Amino acid sequence: MSSSPKTATAETPPVNSRGRVIIASLIGTTIEFYDFYVYATAAVLVFPALFFPTADAATALLSSFAIFGVAFIARPLGSIVFGHFGDKVGRKGTLVASLLTMGVSTFLIGCLPTALVPGWAFWAPALLVVMRFMQGLALGGEWSGAALLATENAPAGKRAIWGTFPQLGAPIGFILANGIFLALSFGLTTEQFQSWGWRIPFLLSAVMVIVGLYVRLKLVETPAFQKVIDQGEVSKLPVGRVFKTSWRPLILGTFVMLATYVLFYLMTTFTLSYGTTPATIEAAKAAAVAKGKPMTADAIASWVPGLGYTRNEFLIMLIIGVVFFGIFTLVSGPLAEKYGRRKSLLWITGGIAVFGFLFVPLFGAGTAGVMALLILGFTLMGLTFGPMGALLPEMFPTNVRYTGSAISYNMSSILGAAVAPFIAVALWQAADGSPVLVGIYLTSMAVLTLIALFLMKETRDLDYNSNVS
Repeated sequence: MSSSPKTATAETPPVNSRGRVIIASLIGTTIEFYDFYVYATAAVLVFPALFFPTADAATALLSSFAIFGVAFIARPLGSIVFGHFGDKVGRKGTLVASLLTMGVSTFLIGCLPTALVPGWAFWAPALLVVMRFMQGLALGGEWSGAALLATENAPAGKRAIWGTFPQLGAPIGFILANGIFLALSFGLTTEQFQSWGWRIPFLLSAVMVIVGLYVRLKLVETPAFQKVIDQGEVSKLPVGRVFKTSWRPLILGTFVMLATYVLFYLMTTFTLSYGTTPATIEAAKAAAVAKGKPMTADAIASWVPGLGYTRNEFLIMLIIGVVFFGIFTLVSGPLAEKYGRRKSLLWITGGIAVFGFLFVPLFGAGTAGVMALLILGFTLMGLTFGPMGALLPEMFPTNVRYTGSAISYNMSSILGAAVAPFIAVALWQAADGSPVLVGIYLTSMAVLTLIALFLMKETRDLDYNSNVS
């Protein structure tokens, strides 16, 4: 009789613990958003001078941001590459590969020689392009793998709750990156930061990568994909299968994420630009003189007013807002389980559409109004971003789930994230310094997402582990 329990225990398949799933799914998205803010900050503060020293200030800044955009070009390719292996080989191995690719690329940026080093005027920016491309390639598959790791290991009735684990990486990565830059700005001189301090945030990413790799190497395959293997339903060419059998979810998933992406990049990149631009032309001229680069006649003619906060002042305000982002990401999971993903997101996206009309009154109401706008915007961001960790994967069959959710997520990043900052700045300038058109832009994107949500079906109660195409 004593042999029966031993036999049953031996035959019980291994499972991933909740703690291991949380860390393994959270670490990659944390690095993803940490990297975004580290590079975006460095692209403004130091990269123009260090990697494009012979160009004029405007050209150097545009070149720096162009390299930043290389990652967005690489992400759809990464979604296909990592999606293929995630649906063909398995979630675990693909997640290890994406994290390693991303971590090594980020770390190496911190080791690059600059164009100021003799003989590196061409190779320094060229290598920066390669590293950004590799980052984008890895990021193209990282989010979907992390979301699948969380949701395919989730207990019944908890997918939306567990799906918020990887989503928490966005606020955590933001706070870590900007917290480090704030600490460096207070602890180092401008010369020290320009010389070597800018490398520290990139090099520190290695700590998170090592922790993530340690946890991910100890994972076992998710039950859902293991069932696909056992049933012989592994797709030979997942990308072909997903376009053939799931083209409608691909389109709907892309637009379901659209308002989320646009809101996020408006609340971070646009508000930072708008908030730290001088409020008067006199202040702008004085700031330019203080930097040793007086404004040209063309710059004066094209200048538009902002809110006039210092960078550190506005970063602190942003960090406060992002705390609400994290809190309401966690709140969104239970709401999506109780009311359903579609119904929850219909109400939240409607709130985002209304929020677009609040830009002018809140931005014009002083510091209290700006802080209220940031808190409200990041609260909506948490509520809309949190359920996506479950919703997008649920829209696709198990044997093409990695590929399908990755393509939708990253195509939406191009339509929303990649262009939103440029569109917002153009609209801000077109309105002579008013954010009115920026708010209307957000409302318009929310309407497109609402249409996609009306056209899709509720996914909460589907059979997540037995659905194959």
